[in-house]
Amino acid sequence: MIGIDLIKTSRMNRLIERFGEKGLQKFLSNTEMLLVKNYKTASGFWAAKEACAKALGVGIGSECAFHDIMISKTAKGAPRIALSQILIDKYNVKDISLSITHDGEYAIAVVAIQA
Repeated sequence: MIGIDLIKTSRMNRLIERFGEKGLQKFLSNTEMLLVKNYKTASGFWAAKEACAKALGVGIGSECAFHDIMISKTAKGAPRIALSQILIDKYNVKDISLSITHDGEYAIAVVAIQA
């Protein structure tokens, strides 16, 4: 299963300007927030979580919340993605991969899930 998402980074910049840290807390854990360097990084994390939910075939909502999806980084800085045990069990997830890229005013993420 594959999911992809695109976000215009200025949209995330407006969210941060308007709501600050509270805006980020709606979709990021405290650990994830430590990895966010700027609104572009936050945009990539948003896109990653949306792409993951799409790969699961449900979108963000009652079956899959933003906080059920965790983004981290490897020692070399590559993005990693993990799911809550509830999602792993519910969707029989065996493996999951993430790629995030930025170009100009856009952040794009692709998630591949093997079930």
